[in-house]
Amino acid sequence: MSHTNTHIERIVDFFENLNPPKVSKLGLIYAPDARFKDPFNDVQGTAAIQAIFEHMFVQVENPRFTIKERMLDQHQCFLTWEFRFNFKSFKQAQRQCILGATHLVLNDDGLITLHRDYWDAAEELYEKIPMLGGFMRWLKQRAG
Repeated sequence: MSHTNTHIERIVDFFENLNPPKVSKLGLIYAPDARFKDPFNDVQGTAAIQAIFEHMFVQVENPRFTIKERMLDQHQCFLTWEFRFNFKSFKQAQRQCILGATHLVLNDDGLITLHRDYWDAAEELYEKIPMLGGFMRWLKQRAG
């Protein structure tokens, strides 16, 4: 197993077992000046990244990442994943699943310097929200 592969396994394990107490330990996998970007956020630094994950635990119940595939090329990695959760604000809603991908760039110490998430917020999130979902599906149909 290559040095980079060892780092990726550690990162995958961290995210698949993420819980509120572990959020404060993001510095174990992120460089201090790391950048994180997803459809809703574009931040730099471990404190800002930590705030995103803390917010996630406030907004949803039982969040869980499952890494499905990984591709490595030197100091870069591409992961595909499932993110399963329940909406806190919609108690009757069924368990949700967002499918996405992440591009990671690691420094020589194996810490993440860039974390870029790719997923379709309209299809994977907005269409699943009660009331808003119907409108989003209608809008998607009209645009197509």
